[in-house]
Amino acid sequence: MHIRLLPGWLIPLLFSLSIHVSAQEALSLKASHPEQYRVVEGDTLWDIAGKFLSRPEQWPSLWRINAQIANPNLIYPGDLLVFSMEGGTPAVSLGQRQTGKLTEQKLIPQIREYPLSTAIPLIPYKKIAPYLSFPKVVSKDDIEHAAYVIDFVGEHLIVGSGDGVYVRDLTESNHVNYTIYRQGAVYQDVETAEELGYEAKYIAQAVVKKFGDPATLMITKSRSEIHSGDRLIADSPEELTLNYCPRPPEKVVQGAIIGIVDGVTQIGQYNIVALDKGSEDGLAVGHVLDIYQRGRKILDPFSIDPTTKVSLPDETAGKLMIFRIFPRVSYALIMQANTSIHLLDKVITPK
Repeated sequence: MHIRLLPGWLIPLLFSLSIHVSAQEALSLKASHPEQYRVVEGDTLWDIAGKFLSRPEQWPSLWRINAQIANPNLIYPGDLLVFSMEGGTPAVSLGQRQTGKLTEQKLIPQIREYPLSTAIPLIPYKKIAPYLSFPKVVSKDDIEHAAYVIDFVGEHLIVGSGDGVYVRDLTESNHVNYTIYRQGAVYQDVETAEELGYEAKYIAQAVVKKFGDPATLMITKSRSEIHSGDRLIADSPEELTLNYCPRPPEKVVQGAIIGIVDGVTQIGQYNIVALDKGSEDGLAVGHVLDIYQRGRKILDPFSIDPTTKVSLPDETAGKLMIFRIFPRVSYALIMQANTSIHLLDKVITPK
């Protein structure tokens, strides 16, 4: 499993891409927003945006960069962010205190020199880093035609790092590094029950020692016990970036949460979930969706007909951001949880 991060992965595209709120869409300022905010260690750009906006994804339309400062797209611990009105339009810009009075930092050109690692990230990257390569979403055909573990070298009942496995249907090729995975959940469209794909759970890494039928591979790294029947996929460099530009989808997308990664029972902030919508439905990495808790259906005991059921309205539950995309399924990070979030809760383009 090889991952190649694109250059500049610490520079949030949130500020460098031209994403603007339409003229018809007013900025959703918080009534209690601060007039100024001093950035501290541990802040994320999403958290900072949430101090000023009810919809943090609107931050690019609120932020006013100072072109006189080197790397104006970056925000660092210790920076002072200043709220102001510019021509009737709300804005936040970089400021400093001078002679007891707050002024915008536009006096003279200057260079700030910081180690790149101190820049404030958009999101807590450690939360998604383990999921940038696995789980994957594979098709039934992928599983049926994949090479598979048939037995273990020696008399081991359990194998781990340094042990060998025998693998069938491994075609001799230039690939020598493989990931062993196991079929997980079946992902289905909530509305139609159509199969969208299968979760591929990461099990181990292996390297080919000898091609043949079966081939012999050595386990180089394992997360859990390997079983006969586990499938293999060839490793290949993946160009992944940790730059994300949160924004709503360009069209209305409505889907649902169909999976929870790592088997947690309750979904909260920074949990990873699977959605029943992907790139074929108009979603892309960085898209932000609102989460709605599905309204319950209850009996109305006061109705003339006591068997009458009433559908309660859906209630806003939080926000999520997509960080991995597949044709019919995507993985997302829960950015905000206002209340409990559940499997099958709705996700929809922010209104």
